[in-house]
Order: sequence, then C-alpha cells, then structure tokens
Amino acid sequence: MNNHKAFTLIEILVVIAILAGFMALLVPNMMLVRMKARDMRRKSDLKAIQKALEMYKLNQPLPVYPEHLTACSALSDPDSLNTYMAKVPSDPLTNCPSPAIFYQYIPTADNSSYSLTACLENTNDPEKIAACPVGFTCTGRACYQLTPP
Repeated sequence: MNNHKAFTLIEILVVIAILAGFMALLVPNMMLVRMKARDMRRKSDLKAIQKALEMYKLNQPLPVYPEHLTACSALSDPDSLNTYMAKVPSDPLTNCPSPAIFYQYIPTADNSSYSLTACLENTNDPEKIAACPVGFTCTGRACYQLTPP
C-alpha cells in the first residue's frame, strides 16, 4: 500500500487561483495609495516652499518675493548670504538633477505676491482648484495652488 503524503495537482491549482485573486484585489489599491502619497508630498513641498518664501520676504529691505525659483537649487539671498531652502524640491516623479518637473512659481509684476501650483494625480482630491492658472496645464490631472498667507 502506498502511503505518500503530498498535495495533489488540483489542490495546488486551487491555492494558486486563490492567491491570484488576492493579488488582483491588492494591486490596484496599492497603486492608489502610492498615487495619494505622491500627492501628499507635492502639497507638503509647496507648503515648505511657501514658508521659505515668507522667510525670504521678511528679510528683504522692501518686502518682496524672489523673481524666480529654480528646481533643485537653493533659495538664498546673495546680498545677505542667508539660505532659506537648501534645495527647492521638484515633483516626486522626477529626480534632481535630471530635467525636473518643477512646481510652477509665478510672482506678480512687482514681486509683492505669487502663486505656487502643482499637478495632482488624484483628480478627486478635495483640495484641487477648479481650473489651472493660465499657462499651466495638468493634462488628465487636477491642479493644486497656494498663494501667500
């Protein structure tokens, strides 16, 4: 009499099918979690840039914001040698120093105000704005914008 203790082919196939079903349920949820995490980082980056811009403005003889920002470089004041942000962040989908997708910074003509804009991957984000600013497009995405406090 043969007394082998082993799984049959049918049992193994059933287990593989069950595991494949679990993976089919988990993978889309993981993609959504990663997308929302990148959006949270974008919002956090804009808030950090906003704080650095406010510190910059406070240390100027005339309270103005800088004329431009460059991704992956420092936000500093050459006159006072103050550094307000060691490295201006870029979009989480890109890395510095490669050609980075930068958050849009638009100062007013007199540098007394600005807007900071980023594209969000989650089009259902509750903090998105109704329409992107002129000259900034988020094809298939939602826009998020900050202005001075």
